[in-house]
Amino acid sequence: MAEKKSEKERSVEDRLKSLYKLQTLLSEIDRIKYLRGELPNEVKDLEDEIIRYQTRIQKFTDEITDAQGYCEQKHREIEERRQKIARYEEQINNVRNNREYAFLEKEKEFENLEIELAQKNIREANAKIDQKQQDIEKARQDLSDQEHILEEKKQELQEIVNETRAQEEDLRGKAKEIEKEIDDYTLAAFKRIRGNARNGLGIVTVQRSACGGCFNRIPAQRQLEIKMHKKVIVCEYCGRIMIDGALVGAEETVTETASKPKRTRKTATKKA
Repeated sequence: MAEKKSEKERSVEDRLKSLYKLQTLLSEIDRIKYLRGELPNEVKDLEDEIIRYQTRIQKFTDEITDAQGYCEQKHREIEERRQKIARYEEQINNVRNNREYAFLEKEKEFENLEIELAQKNIREANAKIDQKQQDIEKARQDLSDQEHILEEKKQELQEIVNETRAQEEDLRGKAKEIEKEIDDYTLAAFKRIRGNARNGLGIVTVQRSACGGCFNRIPAQRQLEIKMHKKVIVCEYCGRIMIDGALVGAEETVTETASKPKRTRKTATKKA
């Protein structure tokens, strides 16, 4: 029975050691990602911005096409109304009374007013076309600038990726090997904890009697349990797995002031 317990204790120690090694590798991968900085996000934002410019240009182009079609329609209307006016003028020459003459003159006046309105609509549509063409030109210039910046950012990102790719792949390979040493339940819990942690730390050592992740003080009894390595213990504040630094060779170096010997106060002895 004692032998089984000892095996279990060593199993917990092995799991904790493996988790700590895995954390070390993953932290190094995080460091490499940090070196890339915000470049991946900047590249994505620029790509989205370029799509917005392209959509805007297409929208302006469609509006110009619609306005041109509107102008053509109005030109046809003007031509039709001019033909009507010409027919009214022919009829005026053959009117028999003032009533017919007044009616035809009103019809001519109406058609002329409609022509003036159509011409005004055409001028407004042409002004809109000119404005949209200017908007397209500006959008194309902005698009060209963004595409140039995007190309530079992509090259910069690619250079950094190329410099760190081999190192990152090596670290990921080692991390995969270590994951095989950890049971599925513990590994899943570690990944969940790490995913929720802002700094990506899923397992931390005890530092100055406090959790190395959230720095909340750990009760003495809890510290003792951590040092015994009998079970996986998590911080009650941040949920991170805690490990004794001595187990992984990461003992905290705390400079302690040597206690000075107490000065004994000499008492004068009365002479008899």
